[in-house]
Amino acid sequence: MKISARFWTILVVLLILAIDQIVKFYIKLHFPLGGYIEVFPWFQICFVENDGMAFGWELGSKLFLTLFRIAAIGVLCYYIHRLIRQQARTGFIITIALVLAGAIGNLIDCLFYGLIFSESSFNQIATLFPEGGGYAPFFYGKVVDMLYFPLIHNAAGEVLFFRPVFNIADSAITVAVFLILIFYRKELNESMEKKPEKKQ
Repeated sequence: MKISARFWTILVVLLILAIDQIVKFYIKLHFPLGGYIEVFPWFQICFVENDGMAFGWELGSKLFLTLFRIAAIGVLCYYIHRLIRQQARTGFIITIALVLAGAIGNLIDCLFYGLIFSESSFNQIATLFPEGGGYAPFFYGKVVDMLYFPLIHNAAGEVLFFRPVFNIADSAITVAVFLILIFYRKELNESMEKKPEKKQ
């Protein structure tokens, strides 16, 4: 029995979201802000928070960023639905699902983390559902990042590459972009063209 592209899409999104949120909850509840563990000289678990987009980049105000994420998720859901109806390659649909999962993962932080966590600081670890309420209102939570790869240093020991700290959701989006550029450029171009949908 052939498993449908819709099933794979839902499975991929739920799996990425589960991993992303489990890791973020663990980091938020066990690390002070700036706390880190060196796994290898070129890889650290390092807890930082940001108001911006993937890899800590910023684009406008916090409210604008959150609304932008919501709009992007809506567009991605519609796009995946259209790909499934057009019977696009399952691999391409799953790749777009990775982008969707990453966008939802970071949106969850923005919507809810300010409500359910106390604020993290350099000398205090956050708590879940604090008595006095969370550190920020709805829509204004910070994104939790923890993956750090200081691969190249200069003679003074300063990191030249790769400086941004990121998370599982960011990774899903980045992997998807590389997969599209390497394997699915043709599918992306074709999906943007208006053509009749294939009958299921």
